[in-house]
Amino acid sequence: MGALPATVAFHKPYGVLSRYTPDGSAWRTMAGFGLPPGAFPAGRLDADSEGLIIVTADKALVDELTSPRRAHAKTYWVQVERIPTDEALAQLAAGVVIGGDRTRPARAGRIEPPAVPPRDPPIRFRKTVPDGWIELAITEGKNRQVRKMTAAVGHPTLRLVRGAIGAYGLGDLAPGAWRPLDAADRARLLAPAVLPSAK
Repeated sequence: MGALPATVAFHKPYGVLSRYTPDGSAWRTMAGFGLPPGAFPAGRLDADSEGLIIVTADKALVDELTSPRRAHAKTYWVQVERIPTDEALAQLAAGVVIGGDRTRPARAGRIEPPAVPPRDPPIRFRKTVPDGWIELAITEGKNRQVRKMTAAVGHPTLRLVRGAIGAYGLGDLAPGAWRPLDAADRARLLAPAVLPSAK
């Protein structure tokens, strides 16, 4: 059996496009992080979002991770304006209407701030408005979906970090760093997402 195509987990920093070529904006690209040649992102994160992205030369894995038919779970840590209410979390879990379409059922819960480095640049703080964190697992990937979902329930997103794909987590991978995935890691990518107990 031959070697698996190059596949790595990359912690995409804030302000970096999920591509190697510029798009005419001021955002940086993934070029310059020393990622394996011939490997490309399986899916995307917006430039103003952070966290786990899989970079691979395995076209079958790309299809598995990005096909809408697979309903593959991705877990996000979302810092939002104001402390999320039980009602807002229930709305997120049931699905909210965005652009006339209802999102699929999700898993949502309040969490303590995750162990991620401070964002560079920092988020904007408002002295009169508290903030909180939500862990949100979704099985679809519409354009800026998480931000639109939290806004729809009255909690605009301040910071968005993808913490896991399937059962494979970001762990202690630093922003801008990457690590190779072995066969067991790839299996975790395709396993159902696991959420810690939400509060």
